[in-house]
Amino acid sequence: MKIQLKSKEEIERIRMAGAILADCHKEIAKVIKPGVTTAEIDRLVEVYLASRGATPAQKGYRGFPFAICASVNEVVCHGFPGTVPLQEGDIVTIDIVVNKSGWMADSAWSYRVGNVSQEAERLLQVTERALAAGIEAARIGNRVGDISYAVQEVARKAGLGIVKPLIGHGIGRNMHEPPDVPNFGRPRSGPKLQAGMVITIEPILTLGDTGAVFWDQDGWTIRSADGSLGAHYEHTLAITEEGPVILTC
Repeated sequence: MKIQLKSKEEIERIRMAGAILADCHKEIAKVIKPGVTTAEIDRLVEVYLASRGATPAQKGYRGFPFAICASVNEVVCHGFPGTVPLQEGDIVTIDIVVNKSGWMADSAWSYRVGNVSQEAERLLQVTERALAAGIEAARIGNRVGDISYAVQEVARKAGLGIVKPLIGHGIGRNMHEPPDVPNFGRPRSGPKLQAGMVITIEPILTLGDTGAVFWDQDGWTIRSADGSLGAHYEHTLAITEEGPVILTC
């Protein structure tokens, strides 16, 4: 599949999905606390999206059975919601793809459960900073590799690991479209950034400096190989003549 450039009208449709997703994350933020289960958050999201005329796009995608990915502590991505209560000091990433009238938006956020350790706080802040650096590089005249390098350098300078198998991507009518947007790479490499491209940028970093991971037997849940904490922040954005426009805030 070629990179699909979106019209202004199509970007607005993605923005509609993104606005619902942003509001959904605000609802999640209200309930994240010790004692809450990720299964309860999953149900909240499904009910909330239905109330807005939207659906969770990942539910049923390649057999994934839930409305959200819920990744706690050393689970870095694609965790299954469960009935174990969150505990003080946990960090939990909630990753959601919203489908609104056939157009999709994707956003993940790592949440603090009560008070977290200094190292966990550093991981969260650096990962969010890596996302901001990637977005800043998402400008016409640059290439995908410039986004990748910007994310990589924030992680490298902080001594954090990059989960290299997991990457950002194009999005629109499909959850995953070209181009791939890795979290590591060389400047001035990869496809040119053009007006009308809609992509996700999603650094996934670990406190362990290798970023190595393994997959659980369920085929989805991905954990840091060294057991260290992982964090994941993601926005969907459009490349425009005026600069990057975040569609999920």
